[in-house]
Amino acid sequence: YHGNKKEIEMAKKIEYGRMLHGGDYNPEQWLDRPDILKKDIEYFKKAHINTVSVGIFSWAVLEPEEGKYNLGWLEEIIDNLYKEGISTILATPSGARPKWMADKYPEVLRMDPDRTRRFFGGRHNHCYTSPVYRQKVHDMDKLLSQRLGSHPGVILWHISNEFGGECYCPLCQQKFREWLKEKYGTIEKLNSSWCTTFWSHIYNSFDQIEAPSPKGENELHALKLDWNRFVTDRTIDFIKGEVAAIREGGSELPVTANLMYDYNGLDYKKFRDVLDVVSWDNYPGWHKKEEYLTAIDAGMQHDLMRSIKNQPFLLMESCPSATNWKPINKLKKPGMMLAASLQAVAHGSDSVLYFQLHQSQGASEKFHGAVIDHYGGEDTRVFKEVTEVGEALEALKEVCGSQMKSPVAVLYDRENNWAIQDAQGPRNENMFYTEAVQKQYRALREQGLNVDVISMEHELSSYKIVAAPMAYMFKDGYEERLRAYAENGGTLVITYWTGLVDGTDKCFLGGTPYGLLEAAGLRTTEIDALYDWEENHGISEPGNHLGISGTYTCKNLCELVKVSDAEVLMRYGDDFYTGAPVVTHKAYGKGHVYYVGADMEQAFYSDFYGKAAKETGIQAPLGFVPAEVSVTLRENQENEYLFIQNYARETKAVPVPAEYEVIYGAADEIMQPLATRVLKKKK
Repeated sequence: YHGNKKEIEMAKKIEYGRMLHGGDYNPEQWLDRPDILKKDIEYFKKAHINTVSVGIFSWAVLEPEEGKYNLGWLEEIIDNLYKEGISTILATPSGARPKWMADKYPEVLRMDPDRTRRFFGGRHNHCYTSPVYRQKVHDMDKLLSQRLGSHPGVILWHISNEFGGECYCPLCQQKFREWLKEKYGTIEKLNSSWCTTFWSHIYNSFDQIEAPSPKGENELHALKLDWNRFVTDRTIDFIKGEVAAIREGGSELPVTANLMYDYNGLDYKKFRDVLDVVSWDNYPGWHKKEEYLTAIDAGMQHDLMRSIKNQPFLLMESCPSATNWKPINKLKKPGMMLAASLQAVAHGSDSVLYFQLHQSQGASEKFHGAVIDHYGGEDTRVFKEVTEVGEALEALKEVCGSQMKSPVAVLYDRENNWAIQDAQGPRNENMFYTEAVQKQYRALREQGLNVDVISMEHELSSYKIVAAPMAYMFKDGYEERLRAYAENGGTLVITYWTGLVDGTDKCFLGGTPYGLLEAAGLRTTEIDALYDWEENHGISEPGNHLGISGTYTCKNLCELVKVSDAEVLMRYGDDFYTGAPVVTHKAYGKGHVYYVGADMEQAFYSDFYGKAAKETGIQAPLGFVPAEVSVTLRENQENEYLFIQNYARETKAVPVPAEYEVIYGAADEIMQPLATRVLKKKK
């Protein structure tokens, strides 16, 4: 399609001033039903859908036989959508390859950790290293770019789909050895870093190294840690190859790849330089527990994705009804989809997109929720609620592109998580790392504050408070950055199981938390793992400077410390370490270092961060935030936009500050359950 300059400029103007609403569309499933394809567009317009994602799993239709391409149907679909004002996010189809390719080139199929080659089938069953697969992907992507990359209806490239998994084939093994040689330089340095003398596992050359396997080496922690890093690097290199093919085809449109909820297989922070826009797929288990608790979980993931590039992101997939792949696939109750959609917008999304727009008629996702179901009508509850979301996004058009500034941050680092999971002690069933992060995130959110969810690569100086729970690994001298942050005026909160190992999971000598003994005013001595039925308590020290009072329960992990010059704020109340310090504080340089020595209950963190935020002088947008009400702030050069959402199962009174005007939602003080109110004020 050769759109003229005027058409292209018009498309840009239309696009950049609106929230994207729509989602995954698979018209290739309906090519024999032109009546359905025509009706779909009518329904899209009624539901205020302005954007669709196409081509995600279309390879077998785009190239039914090797070298025989069929792109005409896709071009026609994009043309028809564009004529009706609907934009296209165009995907590369590398997430699932056609059968002919697997039959002719078996090397494109993955090999499992036991070195067994997989059969054809499923998704993501491909080797990121295979030269054949890379060439086939390159050829397809370049052709799509040449043919459709300049179409005025196409606004964004969607690279593959939900990258994940790994391959253990000989090609990947060799790339892994090359990766290790580049990282360590000499085999002697690798042996020293990996502590291979243990169990007599010293390597004489890089050629001897094999990827982890349950049939071989699986307890050399540094090997597994580096393998996980290598898998991330291989994935990113594969994405770079796709982007290069698109650019070679002539398209300069931005690229994204849809990431996944708390995915442990890849280190998403490394994706920030290869993606122009971060997007992710959000499928919370609403109504499984109190809505507020699910909202906290989903909100933290939104903030994690936003923090990757510190810019607005896209909600690429969400379910308009019930999924089909969970153990229990619960319907969203009335009002839940609108609340969940606007939560994404509140936390920085410039879109609400669904999987799927038209329900598949067969195969594994035929009962996954969709905007248009098998009935095929518009008089369904789901369609009406999707329409309501579309209307809300149009009403909030001016919020599009606005940023979020956070005065506080919580460290949640994927490499740290990998290392904790492999540590083999003190608990092997669950170290509750994610839960520890979430408790602190929740407590800071309860103060009405925006919260960034950061990795060890993020700059710290802009934050008033940095919480670094269970920072077991100090990679690349991270302890120096934490120390400097506090010394220069920041409030640093560290916890038990912090600063034990370096970036190769090699234990520090000379005391922990490594590099922070002076800054924290203490040294750890032992850590007690509690059985699931055990608990201890933290009892407030009278007259402590933060004013903490009362007694709080702690579980799972209790660390013992030897205090040098830190102030003790709380002491243990039980077991042989009764009276030992559990929470401490030290004024360090211009800032503060707090230490929390046990897995404390949520109530402790809520009280603690309320007082710590007040001590730092942080000003929240609202002076009082009722329980289970979420407050989030977006802003641009002219205005601030305050999102208030009630996730309680009862009404809440939330006064509207005089300096704000209501631009969405009811203006009266009382907020109904799942209600959203958006306020605006000039800067």
